[in-house]
Amino acid sequence: MSAESTEHALTEDGINGRDDVVAGDDSPAKVSSVSRLEEEGDIAADYLEELLDIADIDGDIDIEVRNGRTYISIVAEEETDNLDHLVGEDGEVLEALQELTRLAVLSATDSRSRLVLDINGYRQERTGHLQKVAEDAAAAVKETGQPVALEPMSAYERKIVHDAVADLGLVSESEGEGAGRHIVVSAD
Repeated sequence: MSAESTEHALTEDGINGRDDVVAGDDSPAKVSSVSRLEEEGDIAADYLEELLDIADIDGDIDIEVRNGRTYISIVAEEETDNLDHLVGEDGEVLEALQELTRLAVLSATDSRSRLVLDINGYRQERTGHLQKVAEDAAAAVKETGQPVALEPMSAYERKIVHDAVADLGLVSESEGEGAGRHIVVSAD
């Protein structure tokens, strides 16, 4: 894999994807924010590229900056299950790789990263599943009037469900600790 496989993309709704940024706003603060996120993406891509080389796994790394975050995607050029090993069961390996990548960025920049790593579209597929989970929970709450507790999930996944539940007009709260942290959906 070469450096040429890394792509950079900015969103149409502003320099760093934030709604409050006007396209073409090149104030020093905005440019600095984008530069920081692009640097974060480059560091993460270099780290992941080395990891893929060590593991002898082929994949292309794409970097996108949107909504004030860096999104890194690793995709295979051809159908292979090598990248699926990097996702693991229920995304456990993917979560670990994301945290290691964030640590690599922290080590290089002395700044915490909120980057999101996806491999072979797992997160996009999982987002669709989580949307369905939120819709099913909302339907059950509306039908019975009783709160519904969901399965434990990562903070990133809980955020997706919280947003989906709010869009459906219901309330959700995170409860529990550590690996048992989960969402409870209710009418109020």
